[in-house]
Formats: sequence, C-alpha cells, structure tokens
Amino acid sequence: MERTIIGAFSEDQVATLTGLSRAQLRRWNRDGFIRPSFKANDDARKPYTYIYSFTDLLKLRVLNQLRNRHGVSMQELKKVERALDHLGDDKWTKQKLWVSNRKVVFTEPESLQKREISSRQFVAEIALEVVTADAREDIQKLNERQEDAVGHVVKRRHLHASEPVFSGTRIPVSAIVDYIEAGYTNAQIIEQFPALRDGDIEAARRQPEAA
Repeated sequence: MERTIIGAFSEDQVATLTGLSRAQLRRWNRDGFIRPSFKANDDARKPYTYIYSFTDLLKLRVLNQLRNRHGVSMQELKKVERALDHLGDDKWTKQKLWVSNRKVVFTEPESLQKREISSRQFVAEIALEVVTADAREDIQKLNERQEDAVGHVVKRRHLHASEPVFSGTRIPVSAIVDYIEAGYTNAQIIEQFPALRDGDIEAARRQPEAA
C-alpha cells in the first residue's frame, strides 16, 4: 500500500527531501510565503517546533525546482502565488508548470495555450519543464513505518517535548486531536498525514482532550 510513508516532517527532513536549505525554509516561514501546517510549541530554538505536512512537502519540492534550479525570482513566485490563489495548494502540486525566461508558465484551461502566469502573456516556446519527482519513494526510504505500530501512542524524549506521538511517526497526537475537533473526517486527516491509518485516528479520538 502507498500509505506506508510518514506524513509529518521536521525542518531537517524537509530540507533533505526538497533540496531547500534550512535558511530558506525559515525565511519563507517568517515571510508567510510557505508556512508549516503545525507548530508544536512557541520556542523556535527547540527541535521539531515546526511540523510540515505531506502537502507542504510537495509544494516545497516544486518551489525548490523553480527557485533554485531554474532561477525564478521570489518576486515572480509571489506573483504566481497571488494569481493562482483561487486554486489553493493545487497551484503548486497539481498544475503542470514550465519555465520560460525565468517566468512560470502554465496551460490556460480556456484556450489550451501556454502563457505566463504573472503577466498573462502568451508564449510561443517553452525553455524548461518543471518535472516533479515522486516524493513518496523518497519518503519511503527516509522512514518506513511498520504496520504493527498503527493505533499505538508513545512518548519519546526530545521529540515534541516528550508529548505523545503516533508510534512509528513524529506526528503529535495533539495535532490530530485539533483536526478532529475542527470536524475533519478520518479520510480528510489521512489525506494531510498519509502515514496515518483509521486505527491511529480512532486512538486520537480516545484521548482525553478529544472527549
């Protein structure tokens, strides 16, 4: 099954899996450009303060290619972010993007022609295509979770200030409790945290704070 991957990532893990530097991740977080989905505590100096979701990881892999491999400026990336804001996270994870003269290009749905996203100008030729590698294979290699860990909650020293996490992951149980209290279904939670199973979500529901 493809769900046997971790679905929450520390800053160091994200840097490894995306090619972005920790300095870039922290700067984008401070600027509000790309922020991690979960903050475990208020002390940024502590390890595992910020936790990135699987969707965060996919966005950052694409942005690394655009920014660091193809030289697209931050100004251009922010223009693309604003222009495609109505698409939500899909603008980075489900759109097929190209780069032409350091401008981000996509196929316009109405005309099926390629045009620059920020300027809306049509382009005749495409210089470079942004190809997103399969993140799941890289994640699988980073940390495989055993099936017998599903549904178990553990505490580990130096991990999220020793607060409970799901066995075989770094996902704080409190983060999933927040999703449950917000009305998310099991399927919606697992979409954000692919390492988890229904058994994990049910274990979170049994926690006192979820009662």
